[in-house]
Amino acid sequence: MRSKAVLSDPATPDSPMGRRSFLGLGAVLTGSLALGGKPAIANPAQESPPADAPWSQSIGAGVVDRPYGRPADTEASVIRRNVPWLTASAESSVSFSPLQDLHGIITPNGLFFERHHAGRPDVDPAQHKLMIHGLVERPLLLTMKDIMRFPSVSRIHFIECPANGGMNWRAAQMNSLQFSHGMVSCAEWTGVRLSTLLEETGIKKQAKWAMVEGADGAHMNRSLPLDKCLDDCLVVYAQNGEALRPEQGYPLRLVVPGWEGNVNIKWLRRIKLGEKPWHSREETSKYTDLMPDGTSRGFTWLIDAKSVVTFPCPEKPLDGPGLYEIRGLAWTGNGRVKRVDVSVDGGVNWQTARLHEPVLSKALTRFSLPWRWDGRPALVASRVIDETGYVQPTIAQLRAQRGSNSVYHNNSIQTWQVKPDGSVFNVQLA
Repeated sequence: MRSKAVLSDPATPDSPMGRRSFLGLGAVLTGSLALGGKPAIANPAQESPPADAPWSQSIGAGVVDRPYGRPADTEASVIRRNVPWLTASAESSVSFSPLQDLHGIITPNGLFFERHHAGRPDVDPAQHKLMIHGLVERPLLLTMKDIMRFPSVSRIHFIECPANGGMNWRAAQMNSLQFSHGMVSCAEWTGVRLSTLLEETGIKKQAKWAMVEGADGAHMNRSLPLDKCLDDCLVVYAQNGEALRPEQGYPLRLVVPGWEGNVNIKWLRRIKLGEKPWHSREETSKYTDLMPDGTSRGFTWLIDAKSVVTFPCPEKPLDGPGLYEIRGLAWTGNGRVKRVDVSVDGGVNWQTARLHEPVLSKALTRFSLPWRWDGRPALVASRVIDETGYVQPTIAQLRAQRGSNSVYHNNSIQTWQVKPDGSVFNVQLA
């Protein structure tokens, strides 16, 4: 049973309780005088610590109550979500990461967005193998144990589906940050440099391209220039310190930093080197950009610089006038974010935001800007400039170049309309 201290005599300034009461009284007096009011007499009961809450009055669960940890029950709404009408079936669809509820640049494994072309396969790592063949001197067939013997590296990179923001090409749709921008996530990836594996095979001089293929039911495959494969691509088996999760390609996937998500092949099973691209289904009928004249751009792998304000947003409105911190994320496939500007008047005026460390190449970067909202309507937006000098465009600038029939690579400036009641809406400016 808890014991309660009972004060039989008034506390004095020389006793521990007396010193706390004396300092508290001084603070009250100082505050009252500063406001021009009369000195107030502190109530000792109000100066005491708050009463114990129910969870402070009992013993909690032990260390093996949850062998694999999980979020607090009160965070149960922080989950991936999908749009049922977006695709014909869930097996070839996408889920969206809850950017509005995330902190920092690392996306938790359970919230990393999903994109499947034939559902999520359950792969047995003991039977899974990676074949490397084609224009090589020594074809390889590697088990997971073989791959994990090679020198490992860990790097932080984002992955973004090129359709992220695609529903906003024609007009502002989906009044939600999660649904408008949630097909991007960032993680620490651990694995082997693809160049290390390819060098083991003895690459033939004629080889210029690689075809990478997954072990899912769609046998998802893409063509990649060999130069990119030898530059910074990773064959990874771990994400954020643990083995890849099945929806992220367990036991093995490719990470192609800065390039569109569909080339980051999951459940990687085969790499074939050749002289020319394969022009597979996923790079002819899919993942091309339809232009106004009816032609399509192909092999548009690069993710151009992009940013979005994550607070305020439709899911996170403002709670009355006062001081806030505008927060957001920026990224670029060209390397590092150099600067982010924020506007609260729809781009008439811009202020430079603070970039939060670490600012890494081809990774999400946090930015913020203090803002004292006066309760009047506002148009909140951000634009990023990367280290190459590329400036994030407006939707009008993109449409002038590419029309509005495209699905992919909408990296335009996102504007949130803040209304006097604090609610936030997805809008587009002419």
